[in-house]
Amino acid sequence: MADKLSREDVLKLARLARLKLSEDEITKYQLELSSILSFVEQLKTIELSGYEPTNQVNGLVNVKRSDEVLTQPSLEVLLRNVPNTEGKYIKVKRMVV
Repeated sequence: MADKLSREDVLKLARLARLKLSEDEITKYQLELSSILSFVEQLKTIELSGYEPTNQVNGLVNVKRSDEVLTQPSLEVLLRNVPNTEGKYIKVKRMVV
């Protein structure tokens, strides 16, 4: 990877992200993204042989509960707590004009 991202690379990324950048922002992101890519290149040089890959560190395993069929309250009971109903539906104020 090149040491510095080109202006065209930044413009291409901006186009893909549908961003409109000013000239100052292009220069700023050119430096910042180049710095990030440089850091990633440094990470690639780290020797990791002998280490196991880690996908989680707290030692927990999948904790699952068994599925239980629960009895549900009737529609009438549920609608008792609703301020306005129309038939078996909850009536709300109009949201779209």
